[in-house]
Amino acid sequence: MGNIRKQTIISSILVYFGFFIGAINNYLYTKTSSFTPEQYGLTRIFFDFAQNMYAFGALGVIPLIYKFYPYYKDNLDEHKIDLMTWALFSSIIGFFLIIVLGYYFEPWFVHAYTAKSKLVVDYYFWMIPFAIGMLFFSVIEGFCWALHKSIISNFLKETFMRAITSILILLFYFKFISFHFFIQLFAFQYLAIFLVLLVYLFRTGNLHFPFIISRVTKKFWKKMIGMQLLTFGGTCIASVAATIDVFIIAGFQNLTAVGIFVFAQYAANLIQVPQRSIQAVSAGVLSRAWKDKDYKEINRIYQRSCINLLLMSVFIFGNLWLNVQQGIVVLDIQKQYSEGLGVLLILGMVRIIDAGTGLNALVINTSTFWRFDFYSGVVLLAFRLPLTYYLIKNYGIIGSAFAELAAYSVYNFMRFEFLRRKFKMQPFDLKTLYSLLLAGGSYAFCFFLMKDIHGWLGIILRGSIFSILMIGGIIYWKLTPDAGQLLETVKKRIDKYRR
Repeated sequence: MGNIRKQTIISSILVYFGFFIGAINNYLYTKTSSFTPEQYGLTRIFFDFAQNMYAFGALGVIPLIYKFYPYYKDNLDEHKIDLMTWALFSSIIGFFLIIVLGYYFEPWFVHAYTAKSKLVVDYYFWMIPFAIGMLFFSVIEGFCWALHKSIISNFLKETFMRAITSILILLFYFKFISFHFFIQLFAFQYLAIFLVLLVYLFRTGNLHFPFIISRVTKKFWKKMIGMQLLTFGGTCIASVAATIDVFIIAGFQNLTAVGIFVFAQYAANLIQVPQRSIQAVSAGVLSRAWKDKDYKEINRIYQRSCINLLLMSVFIFGNLWLNVQQGIVVLDIQKQYSEGLGVLLILGMVRIIDAGTGLNALVINTSTFWRFDFYSGVVLLAFRLPLTYYLIKNYGIIGSAFAELAAYSVYNFMRFEFLRRKFKMQPFDLKTLYSLLLAGGSYAFCFFLMKDIHGWLGIILRGSIFSILMIGGIIYWKLTPDAGQLLETVKKRIDKYRR
């Protein structure tokens, strides 16, 4: 776990720095006299449209990379590994698929969004280069995960790309460019970071494209194609399930409602940063452990991920929910966005549930039972799609949050039960309960003690005391082994510098 912990810490620092830049971006998006909520909502439509197009265009190849790379690594010289040749060949086919799908669905977008979300129609075709960039970057990123080089890909996606967005936002904010030109430049961000990552891998000698079919490919190609077909279906289902709410909101209400929903969603997504970092670092390690049939290591990673991610998620959400209302006031954010606080509360619960069940999806995806992820995804989509449609139609954006809470609770329970029954992996114990009680007690103490302290003083005091109580409780009650090991590492380094 030491290597995972080290890379996770570095990745998390980079990702959180990226989220800090993203927070500044969202502040500039939502500040009074800046972008309208409708314009802000359009930028989110770009991401969700691209997410779906990329899911179709990737053709299920990305999980294939980190699943089978250990077999190539153990049996071939590095320059003979042809896995990325076939992965990029698939993504080129996906590239043409995205273009075809983009033109095919254009009349549907015109019909669905002209009345209430016309900006989606006006800038529809600019979403296609954004989607293509996401596709190519994601394929190369999957290879970085397999190589245990997730830090550079995380930096580019979570930090560097947000820095590019900051420049574009500032150019628009200070009236150097129009909104139309802003969107045109915005559309090519993923292509820019894809080229940077591609050059990096070439210059470091980690990327080769042999066109001779290797003996590993000849041996495993049937299994690889079978996995690719199912993971393709699973990825598409998961993508539609994760993004369908924004499109339904835009159709039933308008892009202003999308902007308010996205503001709450972005805040809730802060909770997922450690989970994303651990996933990136752990993909290659879990693939190797499954190949070596090291079930003890797999179970250890699964258990540690559950308690660590639960603690980090309640720590982040506690700080967030204590201060978000005052934050909107002191930062002069447009008052409309406060309508999304109920959404933030519900989505925060969703993220805690998802984080608290650890790396269950990754454990399943890297095993020989990866088909289950497809089947559970079908259940998720079949449950969520009609529920989201009904609740948004009748209750607005809060309905979407409740639909997500119900759907992902069922989804995570299914994956938890599968691992428990199939592999006897059960990651929860009394420390899980103590973690929730610690978070609840710390929150209640800070809320009731300082609820009448407003402004920056209240934000700083609530955040500081809640953080001290949480960190102190984690260390005192030894809720996770990684906290003690991290503390010992810090002590040793301090002693080393003192000498």
